[in-house]
Amino acid sequence: MAVDLSTLDYGAIARTEARRNRENKGVFVLMMVLSIAWLAPFYYLIVSVLKSPAEYVASHPLALPSGIMPLFANVTDAWVEARMGFGVLNSLLYGVVGAGVAVFIAIMAAHGLARYRYSGRTFWFMLIFAGTIFPFQMYLIPLFFTYLELGLLDTRIGMILFYTAICIPFPVLVMRNYLTQMSSEMDEAARMDGCSEFRLFFSIILPNCKGPFIALFLLQFTWIWNDLIFSTVLTQRVEVRSVMSTLQVFQGAYADVSQTVVMAASLLASLPTVVLFFVLRRHFMQGLQVSSN
Repeated sequence: MAVDLSTLDYGAIARTEARRNRENKGVFVLMMVLSIAWLAPFYYLIVSVLKSPAEYVASHPLALPSGIMPLFANVTDAWVEARMGFGVLNSLLYGVVGAGVAVFIAIMAAHGLARYRYSGRTFWFMLIFAGTIFPFQMYLIPLFFTYLELGLLDTRIGMILFYTAICIPFPVLVMRNYLTQMSSEMDEAARMDGCSEFRLFFSIILPNCKGPFIALFLLQFTWIWNDLIFSTVLTQRVEVRSVMSTLQVFQGAYADVSQTVVMAASLLASLPTVVLFFVLRRHFMQGLQVSSN
């Protein structure tokens, strides 16, 4: 259909475009201000770890450092004095094993809840999902005394068991929705070819859950890595503490003595999750699209 250009109101079009441009510039400026406000603490962290304790005291906290050599001394002191090595390795163990096993179990549970027809599956799903309804803090006292009776208090195996159990319900919810959307024709074709239920799960279902698996693993790993309250209550020895609990103890003991070392310890506590996210970011973004192709 032909359009009569002489009937167009070019002035109105120009005013509309100008208004849109002003709105876009306003949003851009707002985003820039929020980004600067969000990055300001990181600037303070970086300039602090690049200073020696003497330079930090003598100069303004936000002043640029004179060099980068103090960084190595600060990181070394944080690793040795704060015993951050134990904290980092323990949190890596708890995060990798706890989150990995939890998501794997969640996929198996979601497979049973979404791909099989039987009475009571809604009840079992609600029973599992009930673990996310109540505040986690209500588990502290009964968990503490139960672990004390079982001899699991202040042990690595106790922490792994706890993190694995508490990280299962949410992935079950996500994976159940994902597997519900996945076509069941693959299952039927595999069974007609004589595929067992175990092989069906490990050869067909699990490979198709790679994206959501990685996304959920990153989310649960980050939660375990950042956990402070349960690690503080369930652990006492420095050899078993998580990285956040170790950092808290170190801050209380050395914050007034060497702030640069405390900042270096904070940097060590932050880097692993950032590195892991950037390594797996492509799979993470794909996994957030919980849909079946």
